[in-house]
Amino acid sequence: MSRSTMEVRVDIVEGPRIVVKTKTPYVGIRLVTPFRGMLAVRDKLMAELYDWLDKRDPIDVGSTFFRLHVIDMNGPMDIEVGVTTKQTLDGDGRVRPGTLPGGRYASLTYINHARRANQLLVTWIRENGLTADRWDEPAGDRFACRYEAYLTDPRSQPMKTKWQVELNIRLAEQA
Repeated sequence: MSRSTMEVRVDIVEGPRIVVKTKTPYVGIRLVTPFRGMLAVRDKLMAELYDWLDKRDPIDVGSTFFRLHVIDMNGPMDIEVGVTTKQTLDGDGRVRPGTLPGGRYASLTYINHARRANQLLVTWIRENGLTADRWDEPAGDRFACRYEAYLTDPRSQPMKTKWQVELNIRLAEQA
């Protein structure tokens, strides 16, 4: 069966729903890369970040995430791979500390097919009269915070189609 005739399935585990998240510290690597090939870059950044973490004293980390700062599916994407931490850590020239902002998020937990899950959550936001905390820039759609938290540890499950992923898009403050 050709790829064009294959049915690609996204399994919804939970949501869509609104969740409230607290501000969370992390360390990550951020760069700009073309949309095409972006996931291969993500995977390399994850390996680099895990290697960086492994060379330090034991650090209590939470989930790995993939953050989309600016989206332009026809051009460059401003992305970041990070891991949440219990406290703020020092970085270096490549790995830098950051904070996932607290607030209300539209959230969807899924397995397999990120693109369809993203389309589903964006549609749900619009159909429920909500507004994502985002704005247009010459570089593309900038988000206050849009990320995928990998609930399955990528180091223990190499098959990405089996990862349980929590997709989160920060919502704009209500007037």
